[in-house]
Amino acid sequence: MISNSLLGGFLLRICCLLLFLLFVTAAKSASSKVIRVFDVRKYGAVADGKRDNSKVFLQAWKDACQWRGKARLYIPRGRYMVVGPLAFVGPCKSYMMVQVQGTLVAPYGLAKHNEDSWIKFQYINGLKIFGGGTFDGQGASAWKYRKCNCRTLPVSIRFDFVTNGLVQRIHSINSKAFHVNVFACNKLKFKFLTITAPDDSPNTDGIHLGDSREVTVYDSHISTGDDCISIGPGSFGTYISKVVCGPGHGISVGSLGKYPNEKDVVGLTVRNCTLKGTDNGLRIKTWGPSPPSVARNFTFEHIFMDNVRNPIIIDQDYCPSGSCGQQSPSQVHISDLSFKDVWGTSRTELAVDLSCSSRVPCRNVKLENIRLPYKGSSRVSTSSCSNAHGTSYGHQIPPSCLK
Repeated sequence: MISNSLLGGFLLRICCLLLFLLFVTAAKSASSKVIRVFDVRKYGAVADGKRDNSKVFLQAWKDACQWRGKARLYIPRGRYMVVGPLAFVGPCKSYMMVQVQGTLVAPYGLAKHNEDSWIKFQYINGLKIFGGGTFDGQGASAWKYRKCNCRTLPVSIRFDFVTNGLVQRIHSINSKAFHVNVFACNKLKFKFLTITAPDDSPNTDGIHLGDSREVTVYDSHISTGDDCISIGPGSFGTYISKVVCGPGHGISVGSLGKYPNEKDVVGLTVRNCTLKGTDNGLRIKTWGPSPPSVARNFTFEHIFMDNVRNPIIIDQDYCPSGSCGQQSPSQVHISDLSFKDVWGTSRTELAVDLSCSSRVPCRNVKLENIRLPYKGSSRVSTSSCSNAHGTSYGHQIPPSCLK
């Protein structure tokens, strides 16, 4: 038989072991909630707007990326010159946060290296960029070189193969080319962005998407010299809401059909947006001669247009240079489009222009409650349909051309 003293000692040891395990578990749980901050100043970053901080930022990122707990790369207030190109590359050990409070400044004029981007985030699962900071591309110093075709002008910020990401409360100003380029990303959200460039700045698209799924843009202000948002081939399930666009070229799908074997564009919702003084409003553009692909299931609703040149436009004979050679019909098949509750003013008489392909006409186009009078003239606005088939409902200003 076991004596009471031996049994008591055994039970005491069991209780001590259980308490130790509970303490270890609680300690691990607490440590998992602690965020390790990687402050770039501790790595030698200098906010004088002159010294290059590229290597410093990269080392801080590498350490943060390899940290096994939650990590936050911290860029405090100040002006930090980043010559770049700077690549923040994963995969990382855990969810990554980048807090940008300062201003990152691109080099003046052309960079030493002919790179397609200035700063990029690649191969990351779990990313949050926030903080109210600014990415200054100093684009005015390089836009003149675009005409010579002698160098590639870099995108300010690229996202490649990023999954489960959030970018919020960030400013991008005066990019040399696109402000933001999104490629092969999944479930990436942009929220409370401010993107700014002059209305005559070339090729400064606000956000360009391609080969990506479930990208969301909302509650943002975009003023550029090109498309505020452009949706390229391979975009699936894009959602845009509460975006104020202008100046710029509007919200555009395309251009599509420029290259062989392009992926389809399926599932786009643009809702509760405002376009002010833009060259185009809601636009779908495809090249005239183009290989087969599909663009379908688009919904545009509750959109306000203020003095927009081409409020609703489908252009399947897109050729910006005017030198596309022998023209043949586009083979990009556009279908299942809904324009609902689009109102405001048109800067031109032709407010609705649906110029579709004779090879593959647009199918199932719906116009519902369209109010786009011609601003500043006694003449009424008009609509034009070519190879477009669908129906119209409710108020129609201009009168619908769909039959």
